[in-house]
Amino acid sequence: MMEESLLPISLICHTAFCPRRTWLEVNGEETDTYQMQVGYKAHSRVDNPVNSRRERKYSVPVRSDSWGIVGKIDSVEIDAHGDLHIIEYKSTPVRRKAVVTPAQRLQLVLQRECLQSEGRPVKSTSIYFTEHRQLVDVELSSDDVAEAHSLVELTKSIVNSSESPPTLVKDERCSKCSHSLVCLPDEHQLTSVKRRVVATDPDGQVLHLTVQGSRASIRSGRIIVSKAGEELGTIPLEKVCGVVVHGNIDLSSALNRAFMWNNVPIVWCSSTGRVYGFSRSTDSPNGLARARQHVLSQTGSLPIASAMIHAKVWNQATLLRRNAPASRNHGQMRQLAAAALEATDLPSLFGIEGDAASLYFESFPNMFSQERLADLGWEWIGRRGRSADDPINVLLNYCYGLLKSEATRAILACGLDPHAGFLHSSNRNKPALSLDLMEEFRAPVADSTVIAMVNRREIKDSDFSKIGNAYRLRDTGRKKIIQAFERRIQTSFRHPLFDYTITWRRALEVQARLVLSVIDGSLPQYEGIRIR
Repeated sequence: MMEESLLPISLICHTAFCPRRTWLEVNGEETDTYQMQVGYKAHSRVDNPVNSRRERKYSVPVRSDSWGIVGKIDSVEIDAHGDLHIIEYKSTPVRRKAVVTPAQRLQLVLQRECLQSEGRPVKSTSIYFTEHRQLVDVELSSDDVAEAHSLVELTKSIVNSSESPPTLVKDERCSKCSHSLVCLPDEHQLTSVKRRVVATDPDGQVLHLTVQGSRASIRSGRIIVSKAGEELGTIPLEKVCGVVVHGNIDLSSALNRAFMWNNVPIVWCSSTGRVYGFSRSTDSPNGLARARQHVLSQTGSLPIASAMIHAKVWNQATLLRRNAPASRNHGQMRQLAAAALEATDLPSLFGIEGDAASLYFESFPNMFSQERLADLGWEWIGRRGRSADDPINVLLNYCYGLLKSEATRAILACGLDPHAGFLHSSNRNKPALSLDLMEEFRAPVADSTVIAMVNRREIKDSDFSKIGNAYRLRDTGRKKIIQAFERRIQTSFRHPLFDYTITWRRALEVQARLVLSVIDGSLPQYEGIRIR
């Protein structure tokens, strides 16, 4: 039997714990949590076969063609009579107790069957708990073997299925699972979540490279940014979860390679904030869902698109109500938000979005301090896109570019394609799904950043260069808006649907994963995020 057709023993053990976790593993979802790091440390010695001795072998490869499985045994001891004794090393960072779990019993059964299928009878099987320094003997029965057979068959069906198993509902296992932050079992219920909240990457930062003509390289595990022989800054590689390159900045090939190896996506922008490319490792999860995404994108998905526009218009209305209470437009916008959910086709949905945008940007200047605008000598001339040359629109466009970078990074983390969207068209080679996802975040993240910068006097007229009446950001202005945007997107708030504290950056990935769940069939509908 070919090696590729054999099931890893570890995958079958995932099935014993939770079938959906097996699905996530098969589809390439990777996590890096505390309990996983503890597990790696516990195996540091036994994972190296060089440490083997005559009477004890480490990291022993095994397989069984009759069972269709393959794996490794942490340690096999050979006694004076030539009998074999299997010892698996386990850590207990979550349970804190030296108790053998069903998944661990299953692993021992499968390992024993592999050795015995090679004509090497096993005398005993044990688990060694590293934190407790305790060896626990495990007696295996015929019932254990029968259970193992059924789990092998179940794993085969999961691997060959095109549908994800359902998430667990209010199950204690989810709080102990390293994959809970990509599985989102509670969020799939689309109700308030009552659970312990942990971060995906509490130390992770997005690195913005902004100094024109500078170069980023890597040395001794640290990213070094320099220009003309002068070191401008340095940061450990492991603290970076994403990179945004703004304009004319070089990245060394060694640094690019390190980002690929560490699954750190890079988003490339112009110096004015326009996103024009991205790169990431080819080791991307959810390949089947990505193929389905393209099929669904071909015809469009009105339910997903309607939910996104509903949330976008709702959030714009909320921002007006908070910052321009004298305006009456937020009431009409609430009605348009409700109408978006009733749209019968994409053209009518675009019409609703256009009407809402007219009302929103009509009242947009009322959210600024008029005294501050007068001091700056600025005025609102209406919404302008790529051709904008007034300072407020330049700031908005730059923030939208930063938000697009964040949306792209969140989509790549899920293994989806940023170019295959459900609302925006891919005809002009734009990252359509990134544009889709960022819609509901425009008002609470990007627009809020610009309004706060102006009203709090964080930006000056001198932060722009002027050619005639056209404004362009200087390096000082670019750094200020990136800093303000980072503060905003790392701000925590209470999620209006799931009712737990979350940052805007994490919320983007949660929403991207809800899109993924609709695509793979594990969630019946998409719900946008609506601020109160």
